[in-house]
Amino acid sequence: MRLSNRSRIPIYNSVLTLINVLIVIGLAGFILEKTRLAMFGNESVLFVLLPVVLLILFLVRGRQIFEYDSDGEAVNFKNRNIIPFLSKEIRDEFPKYKILSYEVVNAIVFKKLYIKIKSKKEHIAVLKYDISYLTDKEIKDLKFSLKKIIKANREANREGKTQG
Repeated sequence: MRLSNRSRIPIYNSVLTLINVLIVIGLAGFILEKTRLAMFGNESVLFVLLPVVLLILFLVRGRQIFEYDSDGEAVNFKNRNIIPFLSKEIRDEFPKYKILSYEVVNAIVFKKLYIKIKSKKEHIAVLKYDISYLTDKEIKDLKFSLKKIIKANREANREGKTQG
């Protein structure tokens, strides 16, 4: 199964541009208010504060672009920002049989996907991905695919133990 929200990059860019424009307009309004108008008093701080809060909220939600591919014997995950210098891209590829479990954490502001995999020395590694910008249907499809992989892994392990 393949899952990607790359097609929504223009929407995320538009939202980010709008927030930046609001910050510039708010800053100009704040400066104009303090130097010339004096109509709003201390509330003029909201001209700058509200757009900055929106920007922080946009950035705290995590990486915007999430790609998942479970076709074939390997699973591919990609997670990146629309602003390349903001954070490093996460790119993982590993065989399906290494997946032990997954967990989706749904906080108020963000959603994260945690995948537990077996490493080479039988240690457990936890991989983290931001899935805040996926729709509910996409998250449901992702969970379905991961459940299917984990179920197949458990059945293979049971068969291996009964034969050995």
